[in-house]
Amino acid sequence: MWPRLPNTRGLASMNKNIEKAFLNGKAFIPFITGGDPDLETTEKVLYSLYEAGADMIEIGVPFSDPVAEGPVIEEADKRALEAGCTVDKLFDLVDRVRPYIKVPLLFMTYYNPVFAYGIQKFTDRCKSCDLNGLIVPDLPFEERDELLKPCMSRGIELISLIAPTSEERIKNIAENSRGFLYCVSSLGVTGERSELGNDARKMVEQAKRFSGIPCAVGFGVSTHEQAKEIAEFADGVIIGSAIVRIIARHGRGCIQEVSQFAKKIKQALSQGE
Repeated sequence: MWPRLPNTRGLASMNKNIEKAFLNGKAFIPFITGGDPDLETTEKVLYSLYEAGADMIEIGVPFSDPVAEGPVIEEADKRALEAGCTVDKLFDLVDRVRPYIKVPLLFMTYYNPVFAYGIQKFTDRCKSCDLNGLIVPDLPFEERDELLKPCMSRGIELISLIAPTSEERIKNIAENSRGFLYCVSSLGVTGERSELGNDARKMVEQAKRFSGIPCAVGFGVSTHEQAKEIAEFADGVIIGSAIVRIIARHGRGCIQEVSQFAKKIKQALSQGE
């Protein structure tokens, strides 16, 4: 049976250009770990997030050594790998959902799985299943050419990250990036935080001095109050650990809880415009 929910937003909402995803207000960008707790649930969660109003969705490629991740996503990676999730199976999943999800889809992956798969083969698969972008947190901006060139030739955006430690590098990164800038809100690994501090605002303000590229803030954002606060100065909000925690708590029965959470975040972003 074809999925029912995704069709309710209709073909009129089709917009898979990453930068254009920021034109209709503040962008809600949820992250989930692919294959957690299994691929069937991941597929349902993707439809649920799209139906709830996600403007773009990041799918994490599970990896055995996720150095930038906190315990919530690290455990999700472990569950996905133990359940048999592979890069090929995630590509197949994107192929299945693509006709129904009309917003950009991105892989968030470490460089090792890309390199092990083969850069040319990996980017070929991205193009063939209409994946729109890659986020590779352990690939330094200055060393990205080996992956950037094949991405560009296939119409795939390689998303750049900036962090509070980037400082003088922000100008170069902002001026030479496409899609959007992933602004890491604070130092450390991913995970929910009770307070976000002022680093994210300063980073966004600095980047905006050099480029008009959209800036989305992630790492630590976990509540609709935080999302609304970030929407005051950023173009989008990325939320991962809070959603992954819901999936961990409810397992295959997580769909309704994820949907309710996503709708609340989307509403908060609309209010923060």
